[in-house]
Amino acid sequence: MNKKIIIVQGYLAAGKSTFARQAAKELGLPCFVKDTFKNALCAGVSIDSQAVSSQFSAVTFDAMMYTAERLMEAGFPLMIEGNFLPAGIKKTDEAGTIRALIEKYGYRALTFRFVGDIEVLYQRFLAREGSAERGKANTRFTLPTVEEFGQWCRNMDGFDVGGAVEEIDTTDFTRTDLTRYIRIAREFLSLPPQ
Repeated sequence: MNKKIIIVQGYLAAGKSTFARQAAKELGLPCFVKDTFKNALCAGVSIDSQAVSSQFSAVTFDAMMYTAERLMEAGFPLMIEGNFLPAGIKKTDEAGTIRALIEKYGYRALTFRFVGDIEVLYQRFLAREGSAERGKANTRFTLPTVEEFGQWCRNMDGFDVGGAVEEIDTTDFTRTDLTRYIRIAREFLSLPPQ
């Protein structure tokens, strides 16, 4: 058994999903990306308002945690990705829920926390909004101001589930060595080097 969980968390439009998919493929790890999970859950559902979209985001988190717990019961390593929040921001304490599973099943955690310059990330956010990759279920009905966007990102700063934390600044992707962080994940999982 390899009772370890990797959490990819952090600011919007910081490259979390891209990293998680690449890392999971290279590491041979089951990985649940929140936006992709939401798209799958909502494939046959009409989402016609931000309120409905937010409800499905909560359902998506619950479904991800249910699925993650099934893997943890069996002692499998896994990765989860999302803009998970600490207590006090949403009705659900996402960090507390993840921490409770880690403690219940005796897992060790490694969090990759993605951050960056708010102005740069905001421009990325605007560019990707409405793209096919984002999917209909994740489209915003009204775009935030840069100030609102910055607050959304800063709301994630208090996320803590214990374990090691690696902060990754993706303001400039050309200066971000994602292979280094995949190597850190490989070492954490006690996998042989490639």
